[in-house]
Amino acid sequence: MTSSTPRRTVLAAALAAAAGAATPSANATPLANAGPVANAAEGPRKTSARPTTPSAAPRRSKSLVDYHAWTTTADWRAGKHRGTGAVSGARPGIRITRPIGTVEYHDPHTDKTATWEYATWTAPVHTLEVPATEVVASWNAHTPAGTWITVELRGTYSEGGRTPWYVMGRWTSGDGDAGIRRTSVDDQKDGKSSISTDTFAIDAPASGLRLVSYELRVTLHRKPGSRLTPTVWRLGAMGSDVPDRFEVPASKPGVVGRELAVPRYSQEIHKGQYPQYDNGGEAWCSPTSSQMIIESWGRRPTPEDLAWVNPDYADPQVCHAARYTFDYQYDGCGNWPFNAAYAATYKDLQAVVTRLASLTDVERLVHAGIPVITSQSFLKTELDGAGYGTAGHLMTVIGFTESGDVIANDPASPDDPAVRRVYKRRQFENIWLRTKRHDANGQVKSGSGGVCYLYFPAEPAPTQHRVLRELGIR
Repeated sequence: MTSSTPRRTVLAAALAAAAGAATPSANATPLANAGPVANAAEGPRKTSARPTTPSAAPRRSKSLVDYHAWTTTADWRAGKHRGTGAVSGARPGIRITRPIGTVEYHDPHTDKTATWEYATWTAPVHTLEVPATEVVASWNAHTPAGTWITVELRGTYSEGGRTPWYVMGRWTSGDGDAGIRRTSVDDQKDGKSSISTDTFAIDAPASGLRLVSYELRVTLHRKPGSRLTPTVWRLGAMGSDVPDRFEVPASKPGVVGRELAVPRYSQEIHKGQYPQYDNGGEAWCSPTSSQMIIESWGRRPTPEDLAWVNPDYADPQVCHAARYTFDYQYDGCGNWPFNAAYAATYKDLQAVVTRLASLTDVERLVHAGIPVITSQSFLKTELDGAGYGTAGHLMTVIGFTESGDVIANDPASPDDPAVRRVYKRRQFENIWLRTKRHDANGQVKSGSGGVCYLYFPAEPAPTQHRVLRELGIR
C-alpha cells in the first residue's frame, strides 16, 4: 500500500484463520457515576496503583493530534444558527427552534423517500494546531424516534483551496423509522482528499498537502409538524498528521499496577446470531468493546430495550450494541464515530474518537479510572497470547501489571471468562500506534496510528477532568 492510500483500518475482527425496532432508551438504567463498576459475577478487583515514576503529568513532546470540540453554552452560541437554538443547563447543546425548510431525502437502504424539516448549526472555523492528513469527526446526541442528524466537514488546504462539504455521517440512535437508516456515505472526493467510511484523508500525504483548518456543520432533521427535536451535546473532530511508520518508540512503564473493574464479554459466543448485522458476533469487536465500557460506568440497556433479542442468547446487550452501531453503508459495526455516538445515548455519558501518543497516555487515563478502547491490526506472531491475527480489531485496556504490561479485555475470546488477557507492553504498543504493517503475504497494509474511543461521565471527577484536559479532551 502506498502512502497515498488513506490509512483506514478494516475494523471487523477478521481472524487470520478465516484471512460479521427498539430505540435505545435515553433513560437507560444509570448506576453510580464515580467510575467503572465491577461485574457482580467477578468479585472485587485490585485497584491500587503503584507508580514506578513520579505521578506528575509528564512533559509531552509536540503533539501529532489536535482534538477540538464544541460542548459549552458559549460554544453553541458562537456558531451560526439557522433554525437552531442553544440549550443551557447541566448539559448544554443545540436543538431545532424553528425549521428553516423541508428537504426530500431518499434513503438508499430502505429505498424510500420522505420529507423532513431541518435546521442547521455551523461551528466557527477551527485552525488546526497540527495541519492534518486525516480528520475523524465524532458527536454525542439524543435523537428521538422520527429525528436524525447529518454531520458534515469542510476544510481549507495548505495551498489555499477548500474541500466540498463532506458528509461524515448520517446518524440516528434507532432504526425503526421507515425513512432513515444510520449510514456513512461513499464516493466522496475532490481529487485531493476523500472520505473512507468515517475518515477524511489527504490522498497524497507525501506531496506535503495538508488540511490547515475546518468547519463542522450539523443538520437536525425531524418529521414535518413534529415538536420533537434532536439535541446535540458534543460535536468535535480529531485532526492528525501521524507519519508512516512500521515501528514506534517504546514507552517506559510509569503509573502502573492498577486494574479497573470492567465486565467481560466475548464476541465469539455470538457467532451466527443476527447475521444481518456484520455477519454475526465474530465481527462484533467494536460494539462488544463499547458495551463493556458502557457497563463499567454503570449504564446498560433496559429490559424493554432488549425485548427484541432472542431470550436464549447470552449477553443480549452485546447483540443490542451491534444493532445500534451498525452502519448500513459500511455494512459493519466498526464505524468509529457511530460507536461513540451509541455510547453517548446512555444517560450522562460522553464519548469521543481520538488518537493517543503512547501507552503513557493510557496509563494516566486508567490511573484516573477511565478505560480505553484501542484499535489495532497484527499477525498472530506479533501479539503473544492472542492466538489469532487480524486486519483490524478493537479491545479495551483496563489496566497495567506492576511491570507495565497491558491488561486488556479482548472480545476475540472463546467465552466471557477468557476475555481478560495480559499482553506484552512493547508488542501491544507497537501494533496499536504504527500506521504501516506487513500482512502474512508480506504486503504493506495500514494500521490505526493510535486510534481509540474514550467514554467518560458528563461530569468527570476532578482527576479525570484534569487528565482528559491534559490530553486535549475537554
